[in-house]
Amino acid sequence: MNYPLIALALVGTVFATPAFARDTVLHIPFADVLAMPEAKEKLDPKMRFFLAGQATPAVIKRFSTDTSNPKTNGFNKSDEFGCKWVALSALINLQNSAKREGANAVIDIISFYKKNEYKSATDFECHAGVFVIGVALRGTYAQVAE
Repeated sequence: MNYPLIALALVGTVFATPAFARDTVLHIPFADVLAMPEAKEKLDPKMRFFLAGQATPAVIKRFSTDTSNPKTNGFNKSDEFGCKWVALSALINLQNSAKREGANAVIDIISFYKKNEYKSATDFECHAGVFVIGVALRGTYAQVAE
């Protein structure tokens, strides 16, 4: 066996590993997700979504707070499109849970990726890796005035 060659290969693998650990942080306008044709098809127009810091209609009743943390593969997707796609998945999950609780809105939405809060009245945070793109959105289900 050629031990020096094996050792060299192992050292090369160790130093090459960080190249695969990409975690690009993107801040994407929330309105861009809501404007996607897929969002218009899959989100109930009666369900409303508000980021923390956005003006909301009068809150009649608050229900529980929940987090949706979907992932998508990054293969053949730009980081931006993958982020919008996975954010839409998070909104669909939040919408379905909100409906079960009798809510017509998800309010105070923040990004909560790996339990780190990112609050913006206009953007959400997304993390794009080499193979996986992820978003975590946390919001409170609520009944708001029409």
